[in-house]
Amino acid sequence: MRRAVLMLMVGGALSALAACGTASGQTPGSGAAAAPGGAALPSALVETKQSCEALGQAYTKNVGPFAESLSKMVAGPAAATQKDAQQKLGALATAVRTATENSGDAQIKSDGKTTADNLAAKAKDAKFFAAIKTTDDVNKILGPTLKEWLSPVTHHCS
Repeated sequence: MRRAVLMLMVGGALSALAACGTASGQTPGSGAAAAPGGAALPSALVETKQSCEALGQAYTKNVGPFAESLSKMVAGPAAATQKDAQQKLGALATAVRTATENSGDAQIKSDGKTTADNLAAKAKDAKFFAAIKTTDDVNKILGPTLKEWLSPVTHHCS
């Protein structure tokens, strides 16, 4: 049951990222770059979509293993599993950085760096992980907390 709830939460968050690049209208930061006649806008939208797709792939590849590590951490001996969970969150930070560092959109690049730096710092925070004791703690991290951590980049993709 617990695993089903985790997968449901991860799936819901994944659905939000899967919609990346599908927002109608201008993307943040693209308004000033539009040339008369809108010639630059399609290019900006393409770049935003590519960045969002890369973020979606980073999320898909890394959040499931992170969720699984957190679940193992509360179910068993915390010392070894805590290190694994910290490594998985660090891997997500690296993937977010990689997905955004070459973006043509300066704001996505900047927000990606900020998000990755914050995730990497959280991954090194042993006190944060030591406080995770229950399934409810895991659910909070995989739900609203993860959403908050990723919000600097995900708002570009909705």
